[in-house]
Amino acid sequence: MKFIQNTGLVLVVAGLVVFTVVPFLGSWKMESTMVEEVTKERHREVMVDLLAPMYGASYGSPFGFINDLNGYVKAHNDSLKAEEKWDRVIWDDYAFPLTKIASRGPVPAHPLLFLALSVGLTVLGGLLYTVPLYRNEPAGIKNDGIYFSSMKARGWLGILTGTYLIVFYVVLYWYPAYLSNLVIMVDPLSQALSGAPASQWFLYGLVYTLAILVMGVRMFRKYKGNKYQTVRTLSVMFFQLAFAFLIPEILVLFNMPWHDFKNIWPLDYTFFYEYRLDGMLNSGALGMFMLVWGILLIVVGVPLITYFYGKRWYCSWVCGCGGLAETLGDPYRQLSDKSLKSWQIERYLVHGVLVLAVVVTGVTLLNYFMEFGLLGQATDQLHSLYGFAIGSAFAGVIGTGFYPFMGNRVWCRFGCPLAAYLGLVQRFKSRFRITTNGGQCISCGNCSTYCEMGIDVRWYAQRGQNIVRASCVGCGVCSAVCPRGVLKLENDKESGRINDMPIIIGNDSINLNA
Repeated sequence: MKFIQNTGLVLVVAGLVVFTVVPFLGSWKMESTMVEEVTKERHREVMVDLLAPMYGASYGSPFGFINDLNGYVKAHNDSLKAEEKWDRVIWDDYAFPLTKIASRGPVPAHPLLFLALSVGLTVLGGLLYTVPLYRNEPAGIKNDGIYFSSMKARGWLGILTGTYLIVFYVVLYWYPAYLSNLVIMVDPLSQALSGAPASQWFLYGLVYTLAILVMGVRMFRKYKGNKYQTVRTLSVMFFQLAFAFLIPEILVLFNMPWHDFKNIWPLDYTFFYEYRLDGMLNSGALGMFMLVWGILLIVVGVPLITYFYGKRWYCSWVCGCGGLAETLGDPYRQLSDKSLKSWQIERYLVHGVLVLAVVVTGVTLLNYFMEFGLLGQATDQLHSLYGFAIGSAFAGVIGTGFYPFMGNRVWCRFGCPLAAYLGLVQRFKSRFRITTNGGQCISCGNCSTYCEMGIDVRWYAQRGQNIVRASCVGCGVCSAVCPRGVLKLENDKESGRINDMPIIIGNDSINLNA
């Protein structure tokens, strides 16, 4: 079995190397017909003339091609801005579609081959490594050696992994033109599912989904014997594959609006944007269903389900961000900061983002119903700012790239506005709690170590105090790693849910608070 696992590691490394090299393979050559094909009608004539010096030239790397392309467009725009001819400025970014259509070489010629050699090898290697895990070991959580692991304890492997993730996210969000070959590689899959060419977001969705599926298998092996963890992992795998990846793409195939049915405002911060509202209102019965479904989830569904089951119903069973954190991020869960200072920062940040999301949405809706008489098209800049700071930098780059540095729930703890909304309901009006039996606690600290949300669970367990923290996502790992059965996830009557340290055990005495 060790040989199989080592083979799996080799395949993973080989797949990642190919994935990293693919963007730089081949050459790039542009013709005027390509510019006409991908540019908007109002920009077509200008762009065809503007990029004439590039026609027929062959570029050996995407860097030179993109640099020249952006240089010509920037020079044109700068001259127009200097003359204050703002209506003639080319605000659209054509770097990605032009780089993609101009690509020549082995990747456009054999996209499925490179998909198999990169993503395929990585998936196969991951499965070969994870399936034999804990094969001859009894059920139960293994706590051996995590702080001696270079990958799991901020060692050089962890730092390298985190850096790779951060660079990938930065390029994906802000420089997608450099990933054009990777997008070409997944074009056949996109055509089969939606009938449309792939974008960088299809590439991301595919990689994201496969990561959850492969690392979900690891969860099955690690938590074997624990029914709660098994079913919970199956749930996030299903919702990511079906509701976040396959169904939205298939809707496009039938000329229906793209919609991620599991995302809820304010996490889906674009839900009330003009183009989304118009798209749903103009798409017949299905579009109206999407709009009504989304609003009902926000107003009725979220508070009602959270009342009965806590925020775990979404954060640990449905959410794609949580699904990636619970699978790909599981090896790093022990790195979450448990300090009081971290908790204070967490509360200010996560609720601050929620307030910001509410304000941006309110202004957007008000401007929409006033037929853009309030801010005009300035809402686009407001949306871009929020999308850059929260949707891209926080949720993407920091939220995932920082797994090996700060634990697997950085975004969920410090930035997710929906987690903040769910948490407020859970804290003040919910039947969910984690009950503790202080008399059985041996203060081993496993619960606190493995809490991904930075909760010092042992502090509550030692006092026999129920855990009703707003940040708790009910993942149940604290209960799973407890050797004494001290912790139990419960949905019960609200009365008695909050118990103010009924038993305090000190060095000299035992005090009972009546």
